[in-house]
Amino acid sequence: MKNTNEWFKDWFNSPYYHLLYQNRDYNEADLFIKNLSKFLKIRLNANILDLACGNGRHSITLNKLGFNVTGLDLSKNSISIAKKSENKKLNFHIHDMRNKFGSESYEYIFNLFTSFGYFNSMDDNIKMLESIKSMLTPQGILIIDFLNAEKVIRELKKHEIKTIEEIRFDINKYIENKKVFKEISITDPSGDIYKFTERVQLFNIDDFNSLLNPNFEILHTFGDFYLNEFDSQISDRLIIIAQAK
Repeated sequence: MKNTNEWFKDWFNSPYYHLLYQNRDYNEADLFIKNLSKFLKIRLNANILDLACGNGRHSITLNKLGFNVTGLDLSKNSISIAKKSENKKLNFHIHDMRNKFGSESYEYIFNLFTSFGYFNSMDDNIKMLESIKSMLTPQGILIIDFLNAEKVIRELKKHEIKTIEEIRFDINKYIENKKVFKEISITDPSGDIYKFTERVQLFNIDDFNSLLNPNFEILHTFGDFYLNEFDSQISDRLIIIAQAK
């Protein structure tokens, strides 16, 4: 593994990343998107941006619901998979979410599955939010789906081992400097070992209020994919609906 502070550039492009997370729940993603679109009352043919779209599972559902969808992700491997589902109203591009993309405006921007808080610098988080604001229509809507930091801190599972297709994943998690780290040691059948580290900042609702306040107003918070009310003690997720100021 390359030694880089921007861990996501190497890890998200690794074949081991796609192997480890190959069983992400498409039915769950489908349910979540349908619940969100119904709650938001998104109009038919609305322009939507899926920021940090991964393989495109949320984008695909949004497109099936009748929306014009653009998916962006830094990982060329993820985008190459997502592009297999492209059509006239669904397209994918490799892009860094800290920077504005193109000249089109979007009524809704989705940032899902804890795709926020990757950066070392708080300035980069702010830059990302400013970029999002610049791509939204006036009073456009930002949806952030993040982990519930308070529950993660209380219930962190520190160690697990997974074996997938004869490849062993030793996973160790710990919290340091208000970040959750996931150290992943990978042993392939030949005995070669590869190491990667995921790192996500543990933002709680107060942190998001401070980050979003210059450009956005939080309208709603939910605690799960069924859109139940957020409760920092029991919710699995922190889902934020915010409107551009």
